[in-house]
Amino acid sequence: MKLSFLTVLLSASASIGVAQSHALHYLITGTYTGGKSEGIYVFEFNSTTGSFRKISHIKTSNPSFLTVSPDEKFVYAVNENANNDNGGEVSAFSFDKKTGRLSAINKQLSGGDAPCYIVTDKTGKWIITGNYSSGTLSVLPINASGGLGKATTIIQHKGSGINKERQKKPHVHCTVLSKDNKWLFVPDLGIDKVMIYSFDSNTGKLQPAIQPFTKITDGGGPRHLTFHPNNRYAYLIEEMVGAVDVFDYSNGKLKPIQHIASVQDSDTGFIGSADIHVSADGNFLYASNRGGFNTIAMYSINQQNGTLTLIGHQPSLGNIPRNFSIDPSGNYLLAANQESDNIVIFKRNTKTGLLTDTGKRIEVGKPVCLQWIRKE
Repeated sequence: MKLSFLTVLLSASASIGVAQSHALHYLITGTYTGGKSEGIYVFEFNSTTGSFRKISHIKTSNPSFLTVSPDEKFVYAVNENANNDNGGEVSAFSFDKKTGRLSAINKQLSGGDAPCYIVTDKTGKWIITGNYSSGTLSVLPINASGGLGKATTIIQHKGSGINKERQKKPHVHCTVLSKDNKWLFVPDLGIDKVMIYSFDSNTGKLQPAIQPFTKITDGGGPRHLTFHPNNRYAYLIEEMVGAVDVFDYSNGKLKPIQHIASVQDSDTGFIGSADIHVSADGNFLYASNRGGFNTIAMYSINQQNGTLTLIGHQPSLGNIPRNFSIDPSGNYLLAANQESDNIVIFKRNTKTGLLTDTGKRIEVGKPVCLQWIRKE
């Protein structure tokens, strides 16, 4: 059967339209407020061209870390404030995919001071947040309308580390759930441990796992943890010494297999390693280093055993690259330079893992956290 020229043209146009729509995502940006920032900012990002445009923003205090619900209808933000171990808050927002706008739903106390990390569980029924200053973590229920209930579980860590200035007490820095939603991993900078809990998604309850923690090098300061896409390996960034720990992972248990530097020997000053991510294809790992370094460390991943080989350091082209994110296409890496008030857009070579500056900058005050929502 012959197709008319018009039919072919319409079909081609439809295909192009779908491809273009799939290339568009909303970039949800958490910040520290004050100065040039008022809250959470939403940008449209094109993964084909690396171009962007501002869509909207909403005012809220110090929304330094964000998480998106599994159905992408809601965004949850910590409000990183403090007041006698009970001043932190968590805010819930609905998100309109058509307009790219956030609308406030409600707030709840975070169960501690200076909440710095938040995650939504795979069922979309719970959020878990880590409170840095108070060394606590909490579980809050999500109701049917996307709002938050009061914390049903609050856990207080105990202990200290060898660095008397920074490790006098626990400092929860991250709350990461396993792919199967059964285990919660909580790096605590103050006690040099990754605490491990079993998680019941029916009740929101946490219990110490069979392996209740894994200990890292004294004074390392564990910060963020991420998993390889194959779920066989985990990677931890140590903030205070500038290093990455590699673990074998299985069913809630971590076994250390490698410790490798994330900073260069020639650099001096405050290290402050911060964020860590694996590319979706599982071939490369990236880690950010702040302070006197201001770099993104790049590693290739051995697919046989998960170990890392350093392939270089890319300057973040700004000051204090707190967090960064690889866009959903894998073609770009965006580095949020907190003290430079911008997000630097790098092109990512998917074959070599190396980064190249595109020359494009998203201007936003004190950017900290980057999350993605697919544009419909």
